[in-house]
Amino acid sequence: MFAIPLQITFKGMGPSEAIEANVREKAGKLERFSGHLMSCRVVIEAPHRHGRKGRLYHVGIDLGVVGGELAVTHEGPLNHAHEDVYVAIRDSFDAAVRRLEDYERKRRGKVKTHEVPVHGRIAGMSHDHGFIATSDGREIYFHRNSVVGGDFEALEAGDQVRLVIHPGEGEKGPQASTVTPVGKHHLVDS
Repeated sequence: MFAIPLQITFKGMGPSEAIEANVREKAGKLERFSGHLMSCRVVIEAPHRHGRKGRLYHVGIDLGVVGGELAVTHEGPLNHAHEDVYVAIRDSFDAAVRRLEDYERKRRGKVKTHEVPVHGRIAGMSHDHGFIATSDGREIYFHRNSVVGGDFEALEAGDQVRLVIHPGEGEKGPQASTVTPVGKHHLVDS
């Protein structure tokens, strides 16, 4: 499984064969999500009691992967379900799976990229439609109903907008499905 054997450390509590078996089972399943695991260190910590609150277990997982290390500390608001060490272990390993899946997507170059919205300037207006001149020289038709985040009536020739071009063409050529006016503080040269 791992190039370096699984390491399990208990802090603030004695070792437990049942907990170790649970951790070994969950660690063994991590290989399904990445074939690049080199090591796995798990620290299970039982903090001291504070007042009337129960003991909330903390489980940290360090995964050695090809090219680095992934540290998983499942933190967040106090989760009283983590008074059960097995729930804390489950939640931490679920977080480790998500980190491994992200690592694998990045390693394979399968990270989502978002297209930059098309920018243009209002080229002309009519009572219910207009045309936008894009930086690549196209003229895109838009209907007053496609304007979002602004008022169609307030648009003037020269105003800068972002637009989403509808796939395919309408009666008047390429058509914008969404037109968003860009405020003066967002102006970019096109």
